[in-house]
Amino acid sequence: MKLRTDDNVVVISGKDRGKTGKIIRVDRSRDRVFVEGINMIKRHQRPNPARPNAPVGVIEKEGPVHVSNVALLDPKELKPTRLGTRRTEQGTRMRVTKRSGTEID
Repeated sequence: MKLRTDDNVVVISGKDRGKTGKIIRVDRSRDRVFVEGINMIKRHQRPNPARPNAPVGVIEKEGPVHVSNVALLDPKELKPTRLGTRRTEQGTRMRVTKRSGTEID
């Protein structure tokens, strides 16, 4: 999986298609990402004496989205793109967008 936390992505299929957001968390074992504001689910949370500062009531949070349903946003053109890798002079790998060739951190 080439996507990382803090990458800006666009949803390309599903109920939130066309929406953009930043990746909050990556679950590599299940090929899922959690994107802020995308696939919002509601969870009913009871009070827990072991965790007194935990939120209580109906909590809305982001649900997982499969990696195949999101695409990285090209920082230059702000359109969905794929990722590749390129070696630098020092020998380290850089992530590169296929659309414009821009290096990503």
